[in-house]
Amino acid sequence: MDIIEAIKSRKSIRAYKDKPIPKDIIEELLEISVRAPSALNTQPWEFAVITGDVLKKIMEDNVKSLEGGSMPNPDVQPVFFEGEYKKRQVDLAKQLYGLLEITKEDKEKRTEWTKQGFRFFNAPSVIIIYSDKSLSEGGSMYDAGAIAQTIALVALKYGLGTCVQSQGILFPEVIRKYADIPDTKRLIICITIGYPDMDFPANKLVTDRVKAKDITKWYGM
Repeated sequence: MDIIEAIKSRKSIRAYKDKPIPKDIIEELLEISVRAPSALNTQPWEFAVITGDVLKKIMEDNVKSLEGGSMPNPDVQPVFFEGEYKKRQVDLAKQLYGLLEITKEDKEKRTEWTKQGFRFFNAPSVIIIYSDKSLSEGGSMYDAGAIAQTIALVALKYGLGTCVQSQGILFPEVIRKYADIPDTKRLIICITIGYPDMDFPANKLVTDRVKAKDITKWYGM
């Protein structure tokens, strides 16, 4: 797939076919993706690829933690948006709930949809990106973003869809219970990955983008 076509066609996938991804495909995908840029070539990223029964146990424990009233304690604290940024977040939620036919008053369906994020949208595999805590959080976040975008684009070559999200790692103690990731590592972001179920309403969502000309200033030209 042409790189420009990949960038334009990539979207967040929130439902997947019940079809496992061959290990060699994920291995090849990651080998390509580590060519992503990083500050001073530090390459701070490490990966945990989780699938099968281990992933199912994490999904179950994530939901149990949520339903039990446990407070999320992510390694990277979430950002709370204001102004135009908050509006974009709200607009996205409205679009998603509209496609899913979930009304504002239907708390049961809204709660169930929230749980889907903690279940990694039932993807067959999840890639968790983490880095050493000796590195600055800001620098690691930048580099993790670069490689997350690269993974999402490379995935299209194999007919795979992705969703870069943080819900699945909001309870890092659950991840560490099943994956050998020490406390010296910072869980930054996770990527759900699998073969897209394009019949699922949420996967039909195409988000808007602010035009580059509206947020660009030119100097010296």
